[in-house]
Amino acid sequence: MTRVRVAVYVTRGSDLLVFTQRDDAEAGVQVPAGGVRAGERLDAAAVREVLEETGLSVSAVTPLGVQTDVEGQVTVFAHATTATPLDRWAHTVTGGDSDRGLSFECSFAPAASVSLAGGQGEFLSLLR
Repeated sequence: MTRVRVAVYVTRGSDLLVFTQRDDAEAGVQVPAGGVRAGERLDAAAVREVLEETGLSVSAVTPLGVQTDVEGQVTVFAHATTATPLDRWAHTVTGGDSDRGLSFECSFAPAASVSLAGGQGEFLSLLR
């Protein structure tokens, strides 16, 4: 069975929400992403993943594109917005998967200058 994931570009103006893992610098700069649960809508999965990985609430989830890797894993990329006044914060991942308990350093960076790990930047140009 094909695993479906969501990855979410959360913007505040022209800035993009990104994070790094406190204990794994080699993981690189990332955006919220994770698996879609059985029966879960893609927009609901996007909202949940952002909340679990960053603690932020988002709105206006819009699909942008679909990426399939060499192993057949499908990732749906989406865009969402936030009005949070936070610029930088630490967050411990919640939720029931293997990321639970990881510590992330979250921040906003200019979307035009962000370099994301693991192919997560494929649809960034659609934000411009």
